[in-house]
Amino acid sequence: MNIGKIKALDPKDYYRLPWTLTDNVLGWLEPTKRCNLYCEGCYSRNDPKSDKSLNEVRADLEVFVRHRKMDSISIAGGDPLVHPEIVEIVRMIRSDFGLKPVVNTNGLALTPDLLTALKRAGLFGFTFHIDSNQRRPGWEGKTETELNELRLKYAKMVAEAGGLSVAFNSTVYRHTLKHVPELVGWARDHIDIVHSMVFILFRTSSQDDFDYYANGEPVDIERLVYFGQDKNPEPIYADEIVSKIREEDPDFEPCAYLGGTTDPRSFKWLISTRLGTLGKIHGYVGKRYFELLQTGITCYLAVTSRTLRPGCSVLAAVRPCWLDIRPWVPQSRDELPDFSTKCPSHWLKPMHFQSIVVIQPIDTMSDGATNMCDGCPDMTVHKGELVWSCRLDERLQHGCLLQAVPKKSCNSAIGTRRPLPIVQTNEKSAE
Repeated sequence: MNIGKIKALDPKDYYRLPWTLTDNVLGWLEPTKRCNLYCEGCYSRNDPKSDKSLNEVRADLEVFVRHRKMDSISIAGGDPLVHPEIVEIVRMIRSDFGLKPVVNTNGLALTPDLLTALKRAGLFGFTFHIDSNQRRPGWEGKTETELNELRLKYAKMVAEAGGLSVAFNSTVYRHTLKHVPELVGWARDHIDIVHSMVFILFRTSSQDDFDYYANGEPVDIERLVYFGQDKNPEPIYADEIVSKIREEDPDFEPCAYLGGTTDPRSFKWLISTRLGTLGKIHGYVGKRYFELLQTGITCYLAVTSRTLRPGCSVLAAVRPCWLDIRPWVPQSRDELPDFSTKCPSHWLKPMHFQSIVVIQPIDTMSDGATNMCDGCPDMTVHKGELVWSCRLDERLQHGCLLQAVPKKSCNSAIGTRRPLPIVQTNEKSAE
């Protein structure tokens, strides 16, 4: 029997992201709920008649800038590329509001002509959501690893256009957890054109343990798109993802996190940033250096330049010695000359930053409380106010956020932080 321990991550080891409702990195704009693909883990209901007019989109953006100081706008949905005015929406965000537009898409509707038009309108980048639990035509039955072929196709397509950031999202299920290290390795091998890899942990719910109420009245939660998903009943936590990645990359190290509203020690967003040349990682950013990188002059930075030009990479190879790049951390400046001679061949190569992000969705605690992302970056606009985008369907269906109440027969601790370290069994134990 091969048993490994999942190391508990200590929040004190990492920089706690200071985002708040009003001072944040981004906003989450939904110009449509219409989508051209079914994704098992999606929390958004497909609505064919939900396209917003440009005036409605502008009104949403005005709510954002009135209530939130931010750097970027994630254009989501639905799939925003199916909106007939997506190019004008991008232009509006960039020209009229001075924000960085990033399109979140499954990529199905992206063509070279549309890509060119979006770039000319001021697009800053793309986030492609690709995983094996989508009903993607021509890719049915493919594993996460096999889907890297498709990911590379989109990364190269955007790279040819030039000057745009590229990120990939993948929803992680219990049965796809084993592929996470492979995706991290694939991102490393294409660090020049892949700037971020984001793992979104599958959202679980427990109808057996809780009753749900809207304004004091019991409700049928089967109407909600993100309830009743029983294919992955055991929650996955960020600690487990990190331990899995370290099986292939022992040096893997987070540097920053976003805590929860109910459980402050939870890792709702866990961020690792690494520095490397093509195909090779030279170090992971520590918490002090990440704080310096992500704090802008007037706002927190959501996205920025990911490549240092040749010659400038000397700074990336040397200066981080006292700014906390791991494992390149000498004990004193006296060690700098010896350290700097270890990698002279990299000084004339472009040096790239790449982030690996783990997002842990809503946790329902044993008493029914919901542990949300503290200062959530993915707030969207609904009826003129900021609301959690991941719970928007509750507002649409019931007019409020639902309350979970433990059933009398419930003795479990659903959603409570697991006692760590957790024993992870890699092989079945003999009875």
